[in-house]
Amino acid sequence: MSVTLNPAADCADGTDLGQYLLDRGVLSAAELLRARGERIGGTQGFLDTLLHIFPDRATQLYNNAAQWRGIPHISDRQLQTDMAFTDPADLRRYLRFRVLPLSNDRSGLKLAIADPDLNTEDLRATLGLASDTQISLVLANERAILKGLEGAARSVFGPLASTRSPAFYSFRKSKSEGRRWTICLVALTLAALGCGLVWPRESLTFLSLWGCLMLFCTTSLKLAILAQLPKAPSTGVPQNSVPAPRPTMSILVPLFREPEVATLLQKRLTRLRYPAGMLEILLLLEEEDTQTKEALAGTVLPSNVRILTVPDGQPRTKPRAMNYALDFCKGDIIGIYDAEDAPHPDQLLRVAEAFADAPDDLACVQGVLDYYNPRQGWLARCFTIEYASWFRVILPGMRRLGFAIPLGGTTLFCRRDALLEVGGWDAHNVTEDADLGIRLARFGYRSELLPSTTLEEANCRLLPWIRQRSRWLKGYMVTYLVHMRRPLRLFRDLGAWQFFGLQLHFVTTLSQVLLVPLLWSFWAILIGLPHPLAEVVPQGTLVSLGTGFLIAELVVLATAAVAVSGPAHRHLLPWVLSLHLYFPLAAFAAYKALYELIFRPVFWDKTQHGLSIRAAPEANRSQTPVAHRVKLQPRGEGL
Repeated sequence: MSVTLNPAADCADGTDLGQYLLDRGVLSAAELLRARGERIGGTQGFLDTLLHIFPDRATQLYNNAAQWRGIPHISDRQLQTDMAFTDPADLRRYLRFRVLPLSNDRSGLKLAIADPDLNTEDLRATLGLASDTQISLVLANERAILKGLEGAARSVFGPLASTRSPAFYSFRKSKSEGRRWTICLVALTLAALGCGLVWPRESLTFLSLWGCLMLFCTTSLKLAILAQLPKAPSTGVPQNSVPAPRPTMSILVPLFREPEVATLLQKRLTRLRYPAGMLEILLLLEEEDTQTKEALAGTVLPSNVRILTVPDGQPRTKPRAMNYALDFCKGDIIGIYDAEDAPHPDQLLRVAEAFADAPDDLACVQGVLDYYNPRQGWLARCFTIEYASWFRVILPGMRRLGFAIPLGGTTLFCRRDALLEVGGWDAHNVTEDADLGIRLARFGYRSELLPSTTLEEANCRLLPWIRQRSRWLKGYMVTYLVHMRRPLRLFRDLGAWQFFGLQLHFVTTLSQVLLVPLLWSFWAILIGLPHPLAEVVPQGTLVSLGTGFLIAELVVLATAAVAVSGPAHRHLLPWVLSLHLYFPLAAFAAYKALYELIFRPVFWDKTQHGLSIRAAPEANRSQTPVAHRVKLQPRGEGL
């Protein structure tokens, strides 16, 4: 929901700001027309629009806007506050409206504002001030105001960033809970190993049959998805105009030790097409990350891009950084990009269109992720095929079936009010995206797929791939354990069908990656070699299990072939067969994830980016946003 205030009733005269600037010769008629055109359908202030169109005239525009309003304009050096904030709610209100309290004495409250349209009466109400509070206003640069508020926010919001998500939906634990958790998991692991040593055949039989059951469930889901694929998938971004009003947007770009991609970041973000003054981009830097700070120090950032330093704290994770930044965002829609992302230039317009057309229960839209370096080796090719299968077939299929979908960590756009309602992100979950998708569903919200593509870097080296995949799998384990904390409550929140879908996805995914060696043993049956279960399981049953494993493998290949059958990915079709060698690599990541779940649950194994910088620019010039269009449907119509 947009935050709007009534236009100032106490300005110098009845002339609007645009006409005033035209009469004073600050703007030409053509420039005024352009600014008003940019503002059509938006809720941003007129001065804000002008500052983004003409950033080189900032001082002149501020001076004249202050004269129009009849208040002083003060320089950045004069912005010094003597007020200390202790209540987070108070500080959030000042941040929301870009207002800095300069002093509060017998003469009243002196406020620095960035928007000359702010009405003093509305300010009293929105800032929670008494009706008899005397207010005097000065106009100041918005960035300087934010810098002043940031100083107060570090001590107030820094500790809260780790605990923003409600405890019931978070993986955070006290020291005593952490010890009990570790003892419990170690005991379960030792018990499983003990069973394997004491009853090896029985344990092997049970695990093999469980793996086959999980394989059957996954295969059935994929067949159901393939059976109801759209007959005419979308082949590009829709070109129809965006309905008014367009929402303001804040884009968060978390960075940590990524100087390699920092120099490319500006070029990619400036390609985004969205009205001036309605888009802000926040680059989130950790306090101790001197490498990225130095890389960005020599970069001239656009007027709507600014750096926000996250105070050091634990756990040092991406969701903690985004929790801290959430209160600094002024947008009604909060978007997330990774540092190496290259989004389609029209993507934000498509986001605005999706939210304008959708019912109120739509909280989030997820864009399609693809890679700009699919030819950089076998691993990059298989990674691209896997992502194509997930974002072009499996995820849209799960949504059409009416399941809650685990979201991706980038090209994600959420309504601000919905994010605040569910408590932001869990700073103790290393796949905060998947967790957020389930949590939004528990609160009665929907997440949908956006037919627009973002290109990013495929992990093209084996060890970094395993480290990245282990983080994702550990996060899946954490997400499942957190939401299954009280199964009956989860069942009530999601309903029977979505509860079933959550079990189907998370349990089968985790079971299969952990049981890869046992499942792969069924190749021995298919090629006539002896199998460890031959003395326990009848030969006919064993052959049936091997046949079922073969069918499951063929369905995986069919899903991948469908996903890469479009013109942008057709060159990957010959590599689909090699997925038989690719997916078993996840077993190494799964065992690493299981170890870390016990001993290092919030450790964020950082993915190294910038390994394919030479491949990125060429790909950026030829993005092909091919994605199955997913119709946005009211809740309950997924079937």
